[in-house]
Amino acid sequence: MINRHADEAQHLDPNYCGECYGAPPPPDATKPGCCNTCDDVRNAYASISWSFGRGEGVEQCEREHYAEHLDAQRAEGCRLEGSIRVNKVIGNFHVAPGKSFSNGNLHVHDLDNYFKDGADHSFTHIIHHLRFGPQLADVVIQRMSKSHSASEPGGWTNHHINPLDGTEQHTSEKAFNYMYFIKVVSTAYLPLGWEKESPMPTKYNDLLGSTIDASYRGSIETHQYSVTSHKRSLQGGTDEDQGHKERIHARGGIPGVFFSYVSLILSALSPSPY
Repeated sequence: MINRHADEAQHLDPNYCGECYGAPPPPDATKPGCCNTCDDVRNAYASISWSFGRGEGVEQCEREHYAEHLDAQRAEGCRLEGSIRVNKVIGNFHVAPGKSFSNGNLHVHDLDNYFKDGADHSFTHIIHHLRFGPQLADVVIQRMSKSHSASEPGGWTNHHINPLDGTEQHTSEKAFNYMYFIKVVSTAYLPLGWEKESPMPTKYNDLLGSTIDASYRGSIETHQYSVTSHKRSLQGGTDEDQGHKERIHARGGIPGVFFSYVSLILSALSPSPY
């Protein structure tokens, strides 16, 4: 992703109104009715589902050295970290190349630069950590493990809550798609005496990325999930090279890593003393 500041065009004449090159000015343009930055032109193109490319011949992009920024990032990878709010319904989030936009009822990406840049990009990836709900400190996991030690001889660890942690996938193909199908279960942990404790601090509900630490001894509402995965080449064909020639894949799609989730019923962990 190219990072540029919103004040790039401040040095321009106050009366300057950049051309949008045949596309309608985007509603969030830097200057209403104009395309004063390269991002404005890209957004204008995306609004009518036009591919943008490297911005050759676009005055704003040449002024901001957009193509040079693309070239400087060709050998880079990505490390993504953050939090998003999702509703407790069926949904998905994904990581895919190119600027995204809507084309009718379809969500699409401008893949022109991704496929034409000549670099060895792919969606080889490592999922270091993926969770739904607040982070649980190791000591909290250990306490929860005690209530499951009898039913699960191997103990109950963080992997039971977040099974995608540490997942690695490798491909040498640019046109490749990974899909993770996730079933999320809301989970309430009610240790003995939880009702005598003070309510959970609101910071656990209000702050994304918060951690429930060892000092908290009340009820815990979090989430577990199970997952199945699917991967395919967007060129279509079978998985004969993996010993599964009966698997036939359709051609086409968006390269990337997709997470499709559905929220299921509430689960309660049995009480246990601390």
